[in-house]
Amino acid sequence: MKLFFNPAKTSRLLLPALLALGLLTGCKTFLDTERQGAYDADNYPYPGGSGPYDQFIFAAYNDLRSFNVHSQSFIAATSIRSDDADKGSTPADGGANAIDMDNFPVAASNGFANTLWVGYFGLINKCNSTIKEINTNTNIVASDAIKQQTIGEAKFIRAYGYFMLGRLFGRVPLIDTIFSNPAAQNNVPQATPATLLAFIESDLLFAASTLPMNWDAKFAGRATKGAANGLLAKVYLYQQKWQLAMDAANAVMGSGQYNLSTSYDKIFREEGENSKESVFEIQATASSAIPSANGVQYAQIQGIRGSGIWDQGWGWNTPSIYLEAAYEAGDPRKNRTIMYTSNSTTTYQTIYGENLPVGLPNPRYNNKVYTNPSLRASIGNRFGYWMNFRALRYADVVLMFAEAANEVGGAANITAAQNALNSIRARARAGNNAILPDVTTTDQAALRDAIRQERRVELAMEHERFFDLVRWGIAQAALNAAGKPNFNGSRDVLLPIPQTQIDLSAGVLTQNPGY
Repeated sequence: MKLFFNPAKTSRLLLPALLALGLLTGCKTFLDTERQGAYDADNYPYPGGSGPYDQFIFAAYNDLRSFNVHSQSFIAATSIRSDDADKGSTPADGGANAIDMDNFPVAASNGFANTLWVGYFGLINKCNSTIKEINTNTNIVASDAIKQQTIGEAKFIRAYGYFMLGRLFGRVPLIDTIFSNPAAQNNVPQATPATLLAFIESDLLFAASTLPMNWDAKFAGRATKGAANGLLAKVYLYQQKWQLAMDAANAVMGSGQYNLSTSYDKIFREEGENSKESVFEIQATASSAIPSANGVQYAQIQGIRGSGIWDQGWGWNTPSIYLEAAYEAGDPRKNRTIMYTSNSTTTYQTIYGENLPVGLPNPRYNNKVYTNPSLRASIGNRFGYWMNFRALRYADVVLMFAEAANEVGGAANITAAQNALNSIRARARAGNNAILPDVTTTDQAALRDAIRQERRVELAMEHERFFDLVRWGIAQAALNAAGKPNFNGSRDVLLPIPQTQIDLSAGVLTQNPGY
């Protein structure tokens, strides 16, 4: 079968309109949540900030927070399908749409798959609309530099959308324009994986050449040169273009914009948002007046499912026993990732010192989305809509560099891979030399295994694991061993093309193998 990624090689100047779009671009800490992202006539940054095309590109940034892009279906398809997570909640919650994501196979009628298709193509359409406005709207006067920069933002977000679609579905329509008849979009045939990947690379190379290295703090969350190069490194990695992946990751690492100085514990707290660890982060905010409309539902879906103050969410995406067993002894990342609920013999506490109750539906929850109780009280909402989504972390880039350097091979590259890997472990051990010793092997195969293991525990519950297993060609063995016997490596590495979309296309779209 032909996959989007083949593991066989190695196994865009109306202020009210802008306000309505609600892009969250202010630099946020947990102390200024009520203000962040709320532009008005006094603090709107244009013309002293970005440019006249913000009214278009903000629509795309806004879509990154939509329910169809980074919420329920995203979590199910990218995490619950993996060996690191279970569906959680109660057994029947979510119905077949959710249960089949956990247990396989996923039916062509699955509503979550269709939601993802609709969500990411909606995001791509907003990027295409921005580019069209920049190229054709003669009522707006702007410098060529501003035009190119905004096109770069649109192309970065478009590439992100297409990369997700490719990882999820394999062959998808390649649409880079706005149709005069919107229904015509339904009849665009699927592009080959090679064509789609080349398009994504082209968008990211353009973005990397036109985007700024950084933005003023009031624009936190906008795409940068580092974000473009970081995503490009991942696109190369998935194609086993090892030297190109190494070079793109190295461009991020050598930029001086990012480092590993943010402690692992702080990265996932509200005060850790947009830190030196953040390469690309989806911005969200909430206030007592607007508790959810300017946020993302990501944290709520994974929040503790309980009652009273412990009714914080749906309880989905719970860490599995297989993830629990994957950590080395004493690794602090384990307890920062896995929240244990109290039982009859042991009382566990949250990262803020709250005693967790006995009798919660699940023994474990995702600790990386646990919200600050002071914010819950001040906002008057328990559901964490203000929590940013970390789309690309610096540690991911460092580990991509390590993986690519190891695969390029040679003594100097093996040493560079080893040093990159050990920098992640050093941050994790936080000065405790009794744990997480440096990896000393120079054997390429052993170092490959160590890098893969480090990706699992460093990035646990962060939506990379399933795709890593697929690109490494080991999904069948790993998922079968993790209590998912229905997983079929010749079918389930991709989601089915939604039958709704095949029907809308009048048969132009064809189904993935095995469905």
